[in-house]
Amino acid sequence: MESITIKVDEKMAREIDEALVPYYSTKTEFIREAMREKLISIKKDKVMLEMKKYFGKVKTKTSDQQLRQIRDKVGREITEKFGLKLD
Repeated sequence: MESITIKVDEKMAREIDEALVPYYSTKTEFIREAMREKLISIKKDKVMLEMKKYFGKVKTKTSDQQLRQIRDKVGREITEKFGLKLD
């Protein structure tokens, strides 16, 4: 495991201390979880940008069922590409 040292202002340090109880036993756990959530958020944003490339590309009539199948297929391919899980 790699160590990372950060500095935060006093107000943020107090807010972290208050947020710990009852969910986390240490600041390290809290910060790790916050970082995990942020990384997931960034991956989701990238997925959404990738999916926007395909929006409005089809010029033919498509049934609602076909649209659902296409969206499911493309969504699964993109989420797999970014290492996310839908289920």
